[in-house]
Amino acid sequence: MAYKNSAVSVAGWHPTCLYKGMKLHLDWSSYETAGQGDAYAGIPATGGDFAKAVAVCISDKQCQRKPKGVMCPSFRATDDVAHSPGGRVQVLKAALNGELGENAFAGSELAAALELCVGCKGCKRECANQVDMAAIKIEYQAQRNEKQGVSLRERLIADLPQQLHHHTFMRSIIRWRNRAPWLAKLGERFLGISAKRKLPEPSSTPFVLSSEAYRSMNDFGAQSKADSKDVILFVDTFSNHFEPEIAQAAHEVLSAAGYRVTSLQPELFDEEPERALCCGRTYLSLGQVEQAKREARRMQLALRPALAAGTPIVGLEPSCILSLRDDHLKLGLGEEAVALSKRVYLFEEFIAREHDRKRLTLDLKPLPPGKTLVHGHCHQKAVGAMKSLRKVLRMIPEFDFEFIEASCCGMAGSFGLEAEHADISMQMAELDLLPALRAAPDAAILANGFSCRHQIHEGTQRNAQHVALLLRDALKESTTC
Repeated sequence: MAYKNSAVSVAGWHPTCLYKGMKLHLDWSSYETAGQGDAYAGIPATGGDFAKAVAVCISDKQCQRKPKGVMCPSFRATDDVAHSPGGRVQVLKAALNGELGENAFAGSELAAALELCVGCKGCKRECANQVDMAAIKIEYQAQRNEKQGVSLRERLIADLPQQLHHHTFMRSIIRWRNRAPWLAKLGERFLGISAKRKLPEPSSTPFVLSSEAYRSMNDFGAQSKADSKDVILFVDTFSNHFEPEIAQAAHEVLSAAGYRVTSLQPELFDEEPERALCCGRTYLSLGQVEQAKREARRMQLALRPALAAGTPIVGLEPSCILSLRDDHLKLGLGEEAVALSKRVYLFEEFIAREHDRKRLTLDLKPLPPGKTLVHGHCHQKAVGAMKSLRKVLRMIPEFDFEFIEASCCGMAGSFGLEAEHADISMQMAELDLLPALRAAPDAAILANGFSCRHQIHEGTQRNAQHVALLLRDALKESTTC
């Protein structure tokens, strides 16, 4: 099937463009030629390029099998073909063909079809035709939000990065809620957040880079592109507000490897110079596209000098990095989004890349004996980053580790916290992940995804750690930032 490269210019596209009466919120122009000459595509009558993105499914039912891989966690948990990508495509086609009425995107049929999609992006990697159901769901949610408005729960969850910055009392409220069952029950009744679940608790203080290590992004414009020892560390919302020790560890490891590390910070000309930059993932995952664009533009503006200098950007959270590499290309933000997508790496990808190029040497020592079980975030698997993680773990002398063969952990951002999804979330975890962990009760656990670590703690009462912490502990000599 012929596709346009997603990195093509999006000039001429605008979110208010109409495709036969349907306003699209994402840019689907990369699918302009999808389905040409394909007798099985069955492109719906309305929806333009979005309809073509839906119609790349050729109904080979690969998503309705259970081989090793990620696709499809909701089908694996329910055994119901309606909750597979192929099942969802059938309902989407019916909606776009007008079979579900004029208000299909606010109707119950589409809501039921897409409710259990956790945005794992497994289908984009493992489906023969790379159906991107995660992005399709974002468009669906944006359409639904336009017609029905955004619920208070979804507004609060999406706004969490800003709330934690502007309202420091939110940290105390979350801790109080976790320790007061009656307050958790009130939260379930009025917000739909499961009382059975603990909320991730913010750190008492966010990540702060020492003044000696801070440089303005404008400084990078004066650096030579041949200077390969500059790197920007993107400290995402989760690392910044919840687990700042991970960002600190990453800084120490990169510094020990000889890199001059700068944390990604907004510039003084930003409208909110004191608020940390954010990829907008929480907004995107709930279909609040305009807010996600605002956050993406802030990042682009701050990174413009660094991108011009060819400086790599290293991140810690898989869902945030994949947002920059993939989802941002559907926001209609032009060539700067394309340039950013080519310069951003997961922490383990960057370490493995530089090690392969013999530009990085880490003096590592053996860690205490014992096996470590490794669970990959769905988005790590979707971009093929597990290979890089394996390379990095092999750099640690005598390190004994084993990858867990599992699909999505089931937490999927806020999905597992929602009252109506808490049980199915744990069912997804119980398919492979939690049984594998219980079978090795003395093993350490490595998981790079924030949601994955939270789900693992909820299901086993054990703590998983990020690879940055593991490498920091393996350094022969500690490094001070």
